[in-house]
Amino acid sequence: MEPVEIIEDGLLLRPWRDADADAVHRACQDPDIQRWTTVPRPYLPEHAHGFVTELSGRAWAEGTGAPFAVCDPTTGELLGSCGLISISDAGTGEIGYWTAPWARGRGVTVRAARAVARWSFDTLGLRRLIWQAEVGNHASRLVALRAGFRIDGRLRLADPALKSSADGWIGSLLPGEVPEPGSTEPAGPGTLAALRAAVFGRPQPTLFATAEAGELRLRPMEEQDLDAVVETCRDPETIRWTTVPDPYERSDAQWYENFGREAWARGEAACFVIADPDDRYAGSIDLRLSPADPLLADVGFMTAPAARGRGYMPAALAALSAWGFTTLGLARIEWKAHVGNTASRRVAEKAGFAFEGTARGGLQHRGERVDVWMAALLPKDLT
Repeated sequence: MEPVEIIEDGLLLRPWRDADADAVHRACQDPDIQRWTTVPRPYLPEHAHGFVTELSGRAWAEGTGAPFAVCDPTTGELLGSCGLISISDAGTGEIGYWTAPWARGRGVTVRAARAVARWSFDTLGLRRLIWQAEVGNHASRLVALRAGFRIDGRLRLADPALKSSADGWIGSLLPGEVPEPGSTEPAGPGTLAALRAAVFGRPQPTLFATAEAGELRLRPMEEQDLDAVVETCRDPETIRWTTVPDPYERSDAQWYENFGREAWARGEAACFVIADPDDRYAGSIDLRLSPADPLLADVGFMTAPAARGRGYMPAALAALSAWGFTTLGLARIEWKAHVGNTASRRVAEKAGFAFEGTARGGLQHRGERVDVWMAALLPKDLT
């Protein structure tokens, strides 16, 4: 296959040249590129030289790939890499890309991915493009969504030894689904998925809530919280009303800390510690997105024994719910608790949740089905 150049939407996509080696080496020192791609670590000058002089040319010559240097058409500056990392005889190609750190925030890779996709369908006659990324690489996911890809699900990585996780996302793009040049609208499943890719692609934020005792912070769990989490989860009331392990060990708290990080990376949940005005652990609260309904989430929480009765949890629940509506685009947040857990019900109602009834045998709890109360909060309830 003969190498080609593509000029589209303010970019020049061309075959790699020997003179690109220095810029490639500089770009691939970036921690994000090393974190999310399979470039060698450490990335040495000989790796860059081999890529631009041998590997890329071989892919074109053998028809197994179409790697492009993404450049500024006026200055010639290297902005990134985008192309087909594989082409199958069955008419399917796989796209891969990275953005040079000095070119981020300008929509470069979205425009490049659209150009490569359009060329793949119109010139090569491919029938489908595949995108894959490690779970947690929300920046790549956002590019794929804005390039028109539909995120189809998750799969185990073929070579997890190259990654820090054994799970990957996979998406697909078909002819006719590529947005036109200059389009600013995300394509594929709609704007909600792109919105959340942007949210979960950033570090988990710190939220703030106001209680009578002062300002509370909702932040990710830290090492300093472990002992307090263990104490809370050994409390009889916590054991009675939740499904925490019994007995509860420090290793369980460490597992939960790791779970919170991974859930954020997957874009499935936001797990927060509630810290009092002195930054002491006062409780935990989770917002978990429904895998079946993208506009639905549910909440779970527990309060440290020493922090009960101070109004911390209603304030935290209201703050987290408002963040879920405004930032994640949720339409409904549900609360459930065992029938008889009046303390949890008071928290939900003080935060504005409307009681909706009892679900008989609604939850599995320590080997048996139990009845649960149900309540919900809608965006209009906060106005």
